[in-house]
Amino acid sequence: MTRREFLADVGAVSATGLALPARPMTGAPRGRGAGRPRPASLPLKVQPVLVYEIHERKQATSWRPWGGLLTEDDAEQEKRRIGRELEEVKSTADFPLEILPLVTTKTPEQAAAASQGDHDAVLIYAASGDLATLEALTAPEKWNLMFLRHRSGPVYLWYEIAHPTYLRRTGDEYLQPGIALQDVVVDSYPEILIRLRALHGLKNTVGKRIVAVGGAAGWGRDGQLAPDLAREIWKLDIQTVTYPELGERIKAARADAALVSCCREEAEDYLRQQGVSLETSREFVANAFVLTEVLRGVLAEAQTDALTINHCMDTIMPLSETTACLALSLLNDEGCLAFCESDFVVIPSGILLHYVSGKPVFLNDPTHPHDGVVTLAHCTAPRKMDGKRFEPARIMTHFESDYGAAPKVEMRKGQRVTVLDPDFSGHRWLGFEGVIVDNPLLHICRSQIDVEIKGDCDRLLEEMRGFHWMASYGAYLPEIGYALKKAGVEWLSLS
Repeated sequence: MTRREFLADVGAVSATGLALPARPMTGAPRGRGAGRPRPASLPLKVQPVLVYEIHERKQATSWRPWGGLLTEDDAEQEKRRIGRELEEVKSTADFPLEILPLVTTKTPEQAAAASQGDHDAVLIYAASGDLATLEALTAPEKWNLMFLRHRSGPVYLWYEIAHPTYLRRTGDEYLQPGIALQDVVVDSYPEILIRLRALHGLKNTVGKRIVAVGGAAGWGRDGQLAPDLAREIWKLDIQTVTYPELGERIKAARADAALVSCCREEAEDYLRQQGVSLETSREFVANAFVLTEVLRGVLAEAQTDALTINHCMDTIMPLSETTACLALSLLNDEGCLAFCESDFVVIPSGILLHYVSGKPVFLNDPTHPHDGVVTLAHCTAPRKMDGKRFEPARIMTHFESDYGAAPKVEMRKGQRVTVLDPDFSGHRWLGFEGVIVDNPLLHICRSQIDVEIKGDCDRLLEEMRGFHWMASYGAYLPEIGYALKKAGVEWLSLS
């Protein structure tokens, strides 16, 4: 048995053996690995549907509408073409995606049946067919996308009339429920993939369970309603673990000599990793690994992979004899969602960005944008920011307390990043792309990056809302904007 497997078993007993009476849920599964949270990403299930109709020739009259599917042989070729294209989409998707077998419909009855079933989204190939068939296919409770062909294959009828007839019902107002203008794509599978990635993020964000150690909160005067807004807008399932509960768990873990010994070995393994240097006490690092095991147990018992800690600068230090910074960093590197401060103004953006990007995210304190640059800093940064490899890190003290263990992650210079700034009301998010240009060592939170703003710096300064921001490696503004439109949240992109 490896040390990690041993920790899983010991952690299951030491960390999850205590009840959480405030939360009506079952305990963690027993056996090896029971004390480990299992990062989860539910696949997006997509039902593709080809809508078409073959018309018979009639003498001396207009007997066929626009469109390149003129015979059943044409339709069979189109089915094969769609199958090849969707196989390519699935093979290039960097998120869990399940594409169901293609269904064809010619009547409203067939369309209504196709719209139902165990899937999240319908991808409509609107080759031809009448409006009643499309209306029956567009279930408002599902996500609906429409693909139109101009030059990627035989031209589609609805390439001509999707806007005036389907979306606007032959008037000037958008009247078709269940689909919007941005859901219609012409020829471009990269655009389809952007939308599917966004919907995957949305599926995994709405209703997400997250444990709030020390209770849920929101930063600042206007952030006090943030937990309620997160429940209302994003349907977050926020489960509370009190500090007395956590304290008992930490005491039990620290009294377990075998667990403590294994955590010390794990800490030494970590410190021996390439690119890691130690600039604080080894004891703080070892204690951080014990705390990490306790938090893993909390997550496993709650049957989730998301956690946040309130008052982490003060309350947790006497309990754990270290800070939560390194523990949260370790959990993020394992694929979990682990945030400090329990600020539910910004946490929904972190969950969405995590599932859209497929990467760990960096909750940060922003500074005053100037000269096209803004500094982002915090003490809980993940090291595996691209989801694959560890960035170098200096393990230092938490800055404000000069205590414990916190990683100064040297994020990659030249790396493009997505940055999100939600407002206090939860009704508008701002976003921009930037490039990391420096990893300074200012007297501020340990992980710190100077980001060159790819957009209007003065406009950013004027439009900033809330306080905390969220960042990830990669460029994901189109996906975030699309997902927010579906969630009814206003979006301002500055890039």
